[in-house]
Amino acid sequence: MKLDTLIENGRIWTGDARRPWATRIGVFAGRVIGVDDELDGTDAETRLDLGGAPAVPGFHDAHLHFSLYGHRLLQVDLSITACPDLDSLYRAVQTAAEAAEPGEWVLGTGYDQNKLGAHPLLSVLDRVAPENPVFLEHTSGHMGVANSAAFRAGGHGDLRLLPRIDGGLVETDAEGLPTGLLQERAQELVNELFLPVTLATHRRGSRLASAELLSLGITSITEPGVGVPGQIGRTPIEIRAYQDGIDAGEINLRLNVMPYIRAFHELGEIGGGEEGWGLDLGIRSGLGDDRLRLTGVKVLTDGSLIGRTAAVCCEFHDAPGNTGLLIQDESELKRMVVGAHRNGWQVAMHAIGDHALDLVMDAVDEAQRLHPRADPRHRIEHCGISRPDQLDRVAALGLIPDPQGTFLLETGDGLLAAVGPDRMEMLYRMASWLERDIVLPGSTDAPIVAADPIRSIHAMVNRRTEQGQLIAPEEGITPAQALRAYTYGSAYAAHEEHRKGTLSRGMLADLAVLSDDLLAVAPDRLDGVSVGATIVGGELVHDSGAVTRS
Repeated sequence: MKLDTLIENGRIWTGDARRPWATRIGVFAGRVIGVDDELDGTDAETRLDLGGAPAVPGFHDAHLHFSLYGHRLLQVDLSITACPDLDSLYRAVQTAAEAAEPGEWVLGTGYDQNKLGAHPLLSVLDRVAPENPVFLEHTSGHMGVANSAAFRAGGHGDLRLLPRIDGGLVETDAEGLPTGLLQERAQELVNELFLPVTLATHRRGSRLASAELLSLGITSITEPGVGVPGQIGRTPIEIRAYQDGIDAGEINLRLNVMPYIRAFHELGEIGGGEEGWGLDLGIRSGLGDDRLRLTGVKVLTDGSLIGRTAAVCCEFHDAPGNTGLLIQDESELKRMVVGAHRNGWQVAMHAIGDHALDLVMDAVDEAQRLHPRADPRHRIEHCGISRPDQLDRVAALGLIPDPQGTFLLETGDGLLAAVGPDRMEMLYRMASWLERDIVLPGSTDAPIVAADPIRSIHAMVNRRTEQGQLIAPEEGITPAQALRAYTYGSAYAAHEEHRKGTLSRGMLADLAVLSDDLLAVAPDRLDGVSVGATIVGGELVHDSGAVTRS
């Protein structure tokens, strides 16, 4: 038999307990056809020599905003690396405004007030960009800062008369004037003016995002929340945009996408006295192929911890009286979850605060009571704070928590300030879920934080902030557990463990070739491992010189 590709001379961790290690993998039609001695006597059209390098199944980020990732690559970088203080942030905005035409939007992204010391101010943005509407998106995506020109562009000339937005907050100063900060849905006052992006803009961003993520060894992502501009999505036809990008060869990783709940609508009578609710034609989870697939529906319940808008049961440690925000009330949340569940969807519920977690568990409990389903694998996106009394209930409901390791590293100091020492052990649990036999996925929530899966694995194991503070070290997991989360665990969370996450016969031939063995290096040096090459379906899609092709 002649193979399409023979991947050879590697130290390959397959993730398959029956045969965990291999030196050769044969590929036919994009899938693994055998390993090592199973390939004896075969030939191949293409040979990829790994030069003895270690390799693992391709990383699958279970929560990554691909559309937003691409769009942010086209905006002014306001991350702490690019802008280490507010003065440099204002200079970056001024430089962008001077290069823009009068009236042209200046969009920046990635700032974090926890690191800068404060949010940017409308008054200063007015001074550095008087002729341009400006919107600076917080790194969390849950808030941003606008200048007066941005409000005027939306027809709000008198800033004292800005409308109240349900599920959002316009921050004001002691005199009742807006500071520019818009939290949660209040961002819609301005972001609806520059969204949706054009298809051409979306494709430029997607091309850049695909290349950057592949360079990190990411071969699959699950994107929670497409199709509703302003709620993470960038265009109402995001799936069409992805089809175009894949057909054009510009998107070379695998996309699992979740429409945002606001894309759902009543479908009317569907027969037998039933009323439908969801996407047209009765589409549900599971539609698609190995390149682009619908895997669930995203429901946004509360805000962010570092932005102090997560719905918590106890006031924030550094913000007395503040218990965060709910994006919709309990009855509306139940209606959404029950309706999506009844119509065959896997539901992924953003719930960071412990109060929000209580509400989503109540909603899932109600959905299963009214409409029992086997193994729906509903998910809790982030699960940022979980009290001891909530842990067993999460497991009993069959929920999959999806905490992000890199949050502990990049935003950990802000998390600690928000919750205080008494609730620190409840942050982004991981070991507790494994102890309850929950299959843990791996993810970053990029571009909210960096997308690098190896850096995230390092954080899942070591649980230290950028300032060196430990966060609930008892929730740390082993490198083997973290690697399994980023491969098999993320595939399982998308109902895809039968096609990806391990390298055994019939599975997709996706690999990340590494500089060192993640299972052998010292745990505190995991972040020193890098990606040398990435293979998707047996095709070499990224190479920094680690692979010899013949």
